Amino acid sequence: MDWFDTISRTFLDFDAMLQVLPQLLGTGLKNTLIISFAATVIGVIVGMIVAVMGVSTSKWLRVPARIYTDIFRGLPAILTILLIGQGFARISQEIFGPSPYPLGILAVSLISSAYIGEIFRSGIQSVDRGQLEACRALGMSYGKAMRLVVIPQGIRRVLPALVNQFISNVKDSSLVYFLGLLVSERELFRVGQDAAVLSGNLSPLVAAGICYLIITVPLTHLVNYFDNRFRTGRRKPTPPRSGLDEVDELDPTIIHPQEATR
Repeated sequence: MDWFDTISRTFLDFDAMLQVLPQLLGTGLKNTLIISFAATVIGVIVGMIVAVMGVSTSKWLRVPARIYTDIFRGLPAILTILLIGQGFARISQEIFGPSPYPLGILAVSLISSAYIGEIFRSGIQSVDRGQLEACRALGMSYGKAMRLVVIPQGIRRVLPALVNQFISNVKDSSLVYFLGLLVSERELFRVGQDAAVLSGNLSPLVAAGICYLIITVPLTHLVNYFDNRFRTGRRKPTPPRSGLDEVDELDPTIIHPQEATR
């Protein structure tokens, strides 16, 4: 059983996990959630603009939206983060100081906005076009009809997909560590990796992975729940009925044909 002891010491050293736990919760978890929430909020704003441009009748709006989406969806996330984090480092230093933290948030936001734009676009296009035509017939402008009727319905239909994108942002936030974050700005992965390097044990990384699972697994089940809810709707339970009730509802001429002919 030497191999079992080796695996236990390498991955399940609870002393090493407990030692790094305060840093994981106090620094890593906080920064992971900050990056994820900020990237999701910015991604929703930019993604909505991209989606509206994508469904526009003007090719001068559709083509730039398509190019933007193809670029940021087609590039690997780590490549986008490095290009933005290192390419705009000098500009960021003049505005935010030496920390690459804002550029990391910006990079994840741009990646997220490309996917969220496609999510919103599919939600908008799933709304029956007759509703837009009815709004125009009532005298609404195209923008007002989209803002008051079409877009709210489209957003409701894609809420599960938006939560799914937030889960992706939580995982993509681990790539920001390539930019060289300050000690107080480290996210879960960087805290676990630093502790693993210092201790020569992978248990801190396992602890960081558990923290990621605590965030993502409940959200995944929540997405599935709301997805099923939006697909099927809220069904009212039908009370049980006896056979006598069903017989009473039948046509009396069928039940008593002789009486019906009198």
